[in-house]
Amino acid sequence: MAFPNRLLEDIRARIALADIVGKRVKLTRKGREHSGLCPFHNEKTPSFTVSEDKGFYHCFGCGAHGDVISFVMNTEGLSFPETVERLAADAGLEVPVETPEAREEAKRRADLYDVVEAACVWFEKQLATAAGAMALDYLRGRGLRDETIKRFRLGYATDGGSGLAVALKAMGADEAQLIESGLLRRPDDGRAPYPFFRDRVMFPIADRRGRIIAFGGRLMGEAKAAKYVNSPDTPLFDKGRNLYNFGAARQASFESGRLVVAEGYMDVIALSQAGIEDAVAPLGTAMTEDQIRAVWRLAQEPTLCFDGDTAGQRAAARAAERVLPLLEPGKSLRFALLPPGEDPDSLIARQGTAAMRQILEAAQPLSDVIWQMEVGAAPIDTPERRADLQARLERRVNEIGDATVREHYRSAVRDRLWASFRSSGGKARGKRSPQGNSGSHIRNQMRQQSRRAQQAILAALIHHPRLRDEFDEALDAVEFEPDLDKLRQQLQNLFAKSAHLDIEGIRAHFTVGGDIALLEGLLEKQVLVLAPFADPRAAIEEARRGLGHLIDRRVHERLRQEVVELGRSAAASADEAGLARALAAKRDAIESDRQLADIDE
Repeated sequence: MAFPNRLLEDIRARIALADIVGKRVKLTRKGREHSGLCPFHNEKTPSFTVSEDKGFYHCFGCGAHGDVISFVMNTEGLSFPETVERLAADAGLEVPVETPEAREEAKRRADLYDVVEAACVWFEKQLATAAGAMALDYLRGRGLRDETIKRFRLGYATDGGSGLAVALKAMGADEAQLIESGLLRRPDDGRAPYPFFRDRVMFPIADRRGRIIAFGGRLMGEAKAAKYVNSPDTPLFDKGRNLYNFGAARQASFESGRLVVAEGYMDVIALSQAGIEDAVAPLGTAMTEDQIRAVWRLAQEPTLCFDGDTAGQRAAARAAERVLPLLEPGKSLRFALLPPGEDPDSLIARQGTAAMRQILEAAQPLSDVIWQMEVGAAPIDTPERRADLQARLERRVNEIGDATVREHYRSAVRDRLWASFRSSGGKARGKRSPQGNSGSHIRNQMRQQSRRAQQAILAALIHHPRLRDEFDEALDAVEFEPDLDKLRQQLQNLFAKSAHLDIEGIRAHFTVGGDIALLEGLLEKQVLVLAPFADPRAAIEEARRGLGHLIDRRVHERLRQEVVELGRSAAASADEAGLARALAAKRDAIESDRQLADIDE
């Protein structure tokens, strides 16, 4: 009995190979693979490996090799049909009945692959003609090199006309195939079919085996029509199941141990051209469950990279909500948000690949994104509002399907609520988490973030000499940790002697003085990820604005702490005058809050 290729691919995608093998072989995880004693021959030293990413097992001793289907066949003595039927049932998939119609369907799909491949070749050729000159200029204007255009097989769909249909019919395709493959569209009013893609730059979409199955088309100018359109769903293409560049990203992801999920075609292509080849993109929709499961086959914690605008933040929130019911031990998502107004294409063009890599390395875990979504939704300055926050977070946690992951999230939420309420003056009632050191861990993270902010202030002054005199007095109002305060004083003394001393001159001074390690700590990439304005490549206005804002925040945080201490002291001594001073200081702090909020907006 012949089974549709899609069924076999779905089985391999949904059934974890390591889980099946692990029922018969004691596996030990080593990096991104598992190893154990081979079940197919007697051995004392493990030579049997399972690669979940690549979807196969291999024994270096006896040469046994295969996928999840062959493993079940060879270890349980089942036939191929029996194995497929059993695994399909385990995966919740329906096995189609073999009929003459099914055989005809398989042949029809094979013919459609040929039709779509021929269309891809035709689009590529049009890009090199006079008619495609504007499209080629557009791609080059976006910074794409000719070898990149060729590698991604980019093309051009001409403006109207019947060139594509004529060319494909001359090769043996018929009109029904062109319609079924999404290349032609039949109007509802009975007119002749017309090309689905017209006057658009064409992005071929391949399946996991590298076969072209569909296209995305982009308009080059302003128009009322949609900027991007994808092929309609066809027997070959389902936009909710496929990912752009998935097949090509497999090997790169295996080598890097990472997978980047960008928002669109150009993002993926720009990342690849910059050397970040482990990138894919959904096809015009939010990430679906099938796509999430697909990327988990390549990386346990793929990084979703979104534009830093409001739309990007909404997309991140939708992805976070979608993945909660699917979470499994070890499998999650990370989130990287670009600066407002930037996408991977523009950021790489302006700041280079290193800046893009820094943003990816600083990606936030899913738990942080969920926390920020709810904490940022409403104030938590009263007991009732804090209770509302707790209820909303608990609802989120309850959406998690896996019991183990759900319980760890519940424990983490309790600890973060306790730390947050305590820092905001609230009280978290009830017993603390049995993981007693978690609250301490969060406080350590907060202290580390505070230190990074202090380092960022000094790094900005080092990298932007024009700002040193301007912010010299403002630094005196900022509270630094003792070692950084000592460094601040040394830097200010040094700047007073030479306001425009460059980085090498500063390094030379601290090498002699013995504090070079402290200085180098300011220049680490983690500091520049936290505060991009401190980067020497940042524009002076961006640096001025960012530095001023960060200094204001540090001063404000010190003010709030002083208010808390003043209130505690007055309350402890029942000092009415002290309480009045505390209330006045609190009003100043509230006004400072309001001013900072205005700056943030």
